[in-house]
Amino acid sequence: MLNKGGNRDTTRLLMDRSVPGRVGVVTPGLDVPAAPLPDAAYLRDDLPLPEVSEPEVVQYFTSLSQLNFSIDTHFYPLGSCTMKYNPKINDEVAFLPGFAGIHPQQPAEQSQGALELLYRLQDFLTEVTGMAATSLATLAGAHGELGGVLMMRAYHLARGDSGRTKMGIPDSAHGTNPASAAMAGFDVVTIPSDADGNTDLVALREIATDDLAGVMITLPSTLGLFDTNILEVCQIVHECGGLVYGDGANMNALLGRAKLGELGFDVCHLNLHKTFSTPHGGGGPGAGPVCCVENLAPYLAAPVVAVNDAGEYSLAEPDQSIGKISGFHGNFGVLVRAYTYIRTLGAAGLLSISGNAVLNANYIMESLKDIYELPYDRTCMHEVVFSADRQRERGVSGLEVAKRLLDYGFHAPTMYFPLIVHEALMIEPTESETMETLDAFIDALRLIDSEATAEPELVQHAPHTTPVSRLDEATAARRPVLRWEAAAD
Repeated sequence: MLNKGGNRDTTRLLMDRSVPGRVGVVTPGLDVPAAPLPDAAYLRDDLPLPEVSEPEVVQYFTSLSQLNFSIDTHFYPLGSCTMKYNPKINDEVAFLPGFAGIHPQQPAEQSQGALELLYRLQDFLTEVTGMAATSLATLAGAHGELGGVLMMRAYHLARGDSGRTKMGIPDSAHGTNPASAAMAGFDVVTIPSDADGNTDLVALREIATDDLAGVMITLPSTLGLFDTNILEVCQIVHECGGLVYGDGANMNALLGRAKLGELGFDVCHLNLHKTFSTPHGGGGPGAGPVCCVENLAPYLAAPVVAVNDAGEYSLAEPDQSIGKISGFHGNFGVLVRAYTYIRTLGAAGLLSISGNAVLNANYIMESLKDIYELPYDRTCMHEVVFSADRQRERGVSGLEVAKRLLDYGFHAPTMYFPLIVHEALMIEPTESETMETLDAFIDALRLIDSEATAEPELVQHAPHTTPVSRLDEATAARRPVLRWEAAAD
């Protein structure tokens, strides 16, 4: 098989390359006793494996890697995902033998360096959020949400306040918030946004009764806006005996400038794989530490790291802990990377992150709002949410705008979220990108708008230059092909 350049197509499936008798690897002999096979009913004799040479295996996986869209090769403006540059020193430190080779079941006396790192990271994150204590055990953002709302539930039950069954969640929150609250046993009540994109205080007061366990607030919201009602929101919830949960996934906008604890939040999570720079494509790895005020500290998920007067570090379980919520100590490699990132940048560096992230987002907003509709025309934070309604009037949807961006070498922004913005395009440039990159991205979006007028079919059928063109996503989701079949001759 030849590609357009006349070379053998290195992206063919390994099974299509298979030739009987070719060997790519020789397995060593067993150095442990052979284990008996399972019952024959569970075995298959029709499982052909590819027979290929080592160079073919290398060519295959290398060619696949070159098709990847990554933050190391392209601008990746996925809104709310904070796909920013991951300094390679973070990986170098995480790969040090004392960290990469350590076993989670090693005795504490053999793990003092690792435990000290975790203890210091707890302190850093506690300081960043303005809270009193931190647990590193939760493994991702939604997992942190679950841990946080379970703490809220445990706090109310410990006080004999079992009637608090409602959790208020703004319509501009992250989509995982309602799921986390429901999993913790709460009844979810949606709080609408007002005309400025803030939490509607009238609607909040209506649910602020003695059955309200709390509210979950994403700050800045998924509209990319700082809720200017936030102090009053926290006051209203506290006055009725509820707690305020902070979704800290958008902390990239607040680093060094605002602390959730000082604003009135009681508990929050942080996405270390976003704000604190760990690669998180492909579904992981992640880390979602939970930080809380003093009166919720006894309920933190176990373990937390403690230190005694002799300077010895150990794993501990808070007095009224919600218990273990993950295996071992959390995603240790992600925690090492976050610690390295914080130590490398220092306080001044963290401050510059939020400043540049907000500046970049507002630069994009001001450069495009004459062409793409801006539902909330006010200063944004780390991301900006446009609507493609103007383009839709000419027959080009937000999805098609995003697909066409791929032809210009840019990853698509987040589409159709938040749900309260029709034809939403959520763009987060982060602090990593240069003005030249942002200008090229802005130019591409302006060109796509022109194409929507002059050549709408071009946009409607995009992308045209990617390794795989427009896919039938509905059929792929409903009737996926999960087995290899021999290619037709």
